[in-house]
Amino acid sequence: MGRITLDKVRKAFGEVEVIPPLDLTIEDGEFVVFVGPSGCGKSTLLRLIAGLEDVSGGQIRIDGQDATMVPPAKRGLAMVFQSYALYPHMSVRKNIAFPLRMAKLDPAEQNRRVEAAAEVLNLTDYLDRRPGQLSGGQRQRVAIGRAIVREPAAFLFDEPLSNLDAALRVGMRLEISELHKRLKTTMIYVTHDQVEAMTMADKIVVLRAGHIEQVGSPLELYREPRNTFVAGFIGSPKMNLLEGAEAEKRGAATVGIRPEHITPSATEGQWKGRVGVAEHLGSDTFFHVHVDGWPEPITVRAGGEVDMNHGDTIYLTPDEERMHRFDAQGLRIA
Repeated sequence: MGRITLDKVRKAFGEVEVIPPLDLTIEDGEFVVFVGPSGCGKSTLLRLIAGLEDVSGGQIRIDGQDATMVPPAKRGLAMVFQSYALYPHMSVRKNIAFPLRMAKLDPAEQNRRVEAAAEVLNLTDYLDRRPGQLSGGQRQRVAIGRAIVREPAAFLFDEPLSNLDAALRVGMRLEISELHKRLKTTMIYVTHDQVEAMTMADKIVVLRAGHIEQVGSPLELYREPRNTFVAGFIGSPKMNLLEGAEAEKRGAATVGIRPEHITPSATEGQWKGRVGVAEHLGSDTFFHVHVDGWPEPITVRAGGEVDMNHGDTIYLTPDEERMHRFDAQGLRIA
């Protein structure tokens, strides 16, 4: 079991309150991603759950039991950091088994768990190597293996892929997602990369300045962002947010339209503009368009076959049914 409940949990460093009181429930078996910009409190919140930081108020419950003052080693959680924190002089086998040796588990049980974790993570052929003989992705799998052998109630990941290059990040993202499906264990994953959040999560928690802005499935946040912050943060490229006359004629202070919900044309459309930058990526093309009379360029996502370039005149037609309206406080208008 791995149900985790935060009840009015807060954290302050001296006079500075970095996490105002918040409530959150993470159900057993969920893959939950904390996402937000740098400094939003997502890693601090993870460390509070792990017990690596003391709460300044509120209660943390794990499977219904008050864990607020329980030491980290006794919470039944396993944490994977962005730095692999492996022992370079030890073999992969000994690195993975390290927490079991510290717990003085029977050697036969240690070996059983290490072998099982190595098989799940495709590390069986590397058990007798040292970390320095492994790639970055393999070292990260060793760190995950060290967490798996503890058979925790939940796994806590603190930006585990940030040290990997782009190709390895994609591969490890898929591996961690597959691992969750196999283990069916609660996972809490911290990242600033909303693409990771969208592709991995059952539930996303969007944070800003320690506040929870919205909680929901990836598609819920994509389709119905609660405010302009979530609208601009979730989705890649981010949603275009327009103010002024375009918003006013729809009874809003701000309207939002995603790049993929705007149709470009070389001949006709609702808005006329000029291509500033064209990013041709093969399957997709992203146009950054300066619309006549608008202060900021907007982004348009088109098919890869659309052949327009810098300086070209372009006409844009938004999908009116896909436009989002927000009031003067930035909140969604139903």
